[in-house]
Amino acid sequence: MTATGRHYHAIPGPSVVPDRVLNAMHRASPDIYGGELHEMMPGLYEDLKRLARTRHHVAVYIANGHGAWEAVNTNLFSPGDHALALVTGRFGEGWAQAAEALGVDVQRLDFGRRGPVDPDAVAKALADDRGGRIKVVLMSHVDTTTSVRNDPAAVRAAIDRVGHPAVLAVDCIASLGCDVFEMDAWGVDIMVCASQKGMMTPPGLGFVWLNDRALQAGADARWRTPYWDWRLRTEGKQFYHRFGGTAPTHHLFGLRAALDMLIHEEGIEAAWRRHERLARAVWAAFEAWGEGDGRASGIGLNVADPACRSHAVTTVRFAAPLATDIRRWTQAQAGVTLGIGLGMAPDGDPAGDGFMRVAHMGHVNTHMTLGVLGAIEAAMAALAIPHGTGALSRAAAVLA
Repeated sequence: MTATGRHYHAIPGPSVVPDRVLNAMHRASPDIYGGELHEMMPGLYEDLKRLARTRHHVAVYIANGHGAWEAVNTNLFSPGDHALALVTGRFGEGWAQAAEALGVDVQRLDFGRRGPVDPDAVAKALADDRGGRIKVVLMSHVDTTTSVRNDPAAVRAAIDRVGHPAVLAVDCIASLGCDVFEMDAWGVDIMVCASQKGMMTPPGLGFVWLNDRALQAGADARWRTPYWDWRLRTEGKQFYHRFGGTAPTHHLFGLRAALDMLIHEEGIEAAWRRHERLARAVWAAFEAWGEGDGRASGIGLNVADPACRSHAVTTVRFAAPLATDIRRWTQAQAGVTLGIGLGMAPDGDPAGDGFMRVAHMGHVNTHMTLGVLGAIEAAMAALAIPHGTGALSRAAAVLA
């Protein structure tokens, strides 16, 4: 057993938190009525806009990603409103269910678990909505379960092509800071994220970026409550009101450190390139393992087209229960925790014994990624799981 030492969680959130972020949070409680915290916030809001590539508004909540969904739903919808949900995995379905729980009539376009949204199907569904009842199109940029990466710009083009008035709301919880995202340039009206993935901060902060069109679409929303009201969060004159009460002080200090690293030191474009390169190394390894003897083990990437794969997380197929066997071995023997096949098993098994997810999001570099791949290969050797050869060499070549 060689698991002694620092354990590494290669799961798609919570991701690795940099020591600088942890140290920034390790401090006494600040004054919430003035001083350092207040002086920090204008720059923090501007950097959040830089991260999303927008000049518009951002609301910060003490919440996880589900809370960010709730913020959008309560600020946009009234009972009986209609939405179109574009589903490419469990979390696309989750946002649809959250809206339905409020009384929204949700029409789904389900594109399966291995490929992206088809913009032509979106255009047809909206063209068929001749009364313009659909208020919002909900979609994921990346669905964390399937690792499918969708194209929000193409969906916006489809909406515009048929002249439909729906606003476009995009879940970037798995992708922000990892995959290229251009809110304003792509015509996205609303975007949601949470702190625990590409933003490199512990779970607890939810974010909603929105433009004036979104504010207008939700002007008469009857589900809006004082706590979730994004108008107070974006326009509130008092610091206290911008957080619905006491601010999440230590998370904000941690987020400041994370944004310094991501925006001002590495640079967001460089971070996108880093994530793409790490992702391609992971893909190269699994493609090699799936060749030759690996065919007997059913090893393969869940998404066939590289252009439609996430750069933050990779979902991989195995003959069941090999994925679970490997995950158990790496956790116990190598100190590496891999992501379960959440939402991927056809029988509803949450573990998904025929799937695993390998995260390469946030504060991750070459040796961390190669270490995870080495642990997986060691597991397959220890468990006598047939697999192709040369995987680590191919991954290293991508990163060299």
